Amino acid sequence: MSRQPIPRPFLKWAGGKSKLTDVLAMHLPEHFGCYYEPFLGSGAFFFYLYRRGLLKKAVISDINQELIDTYLAIRDRPMDVIKILSTFPNHKDFYYHIRECDPQALDLAMRAARMIYLNKTCYNGLYRVNRQGRFNVPFGGYQSPCYADPDNLLAVSRALQGVEIYCAPFEAVIDKAAQGDLIYLDPPYMPISKTSNFTAYSPEGFRPEDQERLRDACLRLTERGVYIMLSNSYSPYIESLYHKKAFYLNTIFASRNINSDLTGRGRVKEFLIVNYRKQSKNMLFQVKDGFYYIN
Repeated sequence: MSRQPIPRPFLKWAGGKSKLTDVLAMHLPEHFGCYYEPFLGSGAFFFYLYRRGLLKKAVISDINQELIDTYLAIRDRPMDVIKILSTFPNHKDFYYHIRECDPQALDLAMRAARMIYLNKTCYNGLYRVNRQGRFNVPFGGYQSPCYADPDNLLAVSRALQGVEIYCAPFEAVIDKAAQGDLIYLDPPYMPISKTSNFTAYSPEGFRPEDQERLRDACLRLTERGVYIMLSNSYSPYIESLYHKKAFYLNTIFASRNINSDLTGRGRVKEFLIVNYRKQSKNMLFQVKDGFYYIN
């Protein structure tokens, strides 16, 4: 009997966690209830937890309407999305034609196919919108981009069955979490340089005041006994935001391949912030000031 394909992220995403899932898993609480991921992106950690059989219930969300529509279409109409993608040519003229289409004027399956196609054929796999909210990344010119991948899209559809999917601001979703639930937060990072600013997933971006709102939400959730895991850039600003007794700051190393500046690619430091102490034989913790640690 042949095994079913294992679901994996079907989109490229700046800051995606595909190469970090094993590291993130080392910091998981021993037990948790419902899993929330309100900055979904490629969903790499969600798919990892699904493959490991660690999800009892899941709620995934993002403020990006096109992204969420794509997940909904793959969950509910995978064959329609696959059929449409199979007709799309890898051609520059077609790319700009489909890029100019108004996604809200398209059927849900066509909207999802457009999103996947643009993501896999655009330059560097970057999702970026202008102030009018229109996708504006140029054609990538790749010889054999894999945008029509029926085996994986069907596997993803199976993984999404029974999962709650929302397009909403992060507070509206995570405020529903109860004691013992786990929330993984992977917001647009606080930029540490001009060339590392990849916050243009929506016309408004993700500003310092949004980072503060997120921190305040984490404090409220901590008081309710909700487990928090949060990724962000290794910056003094983020350290100052979470330099509180409620949080533990871990330093991890991530591989970054999407950056307009080649010197910004490679292994870079990131913060992984949690609100519970995780003991592990595989990690050494250095306690600093009595209330947070960096590994």
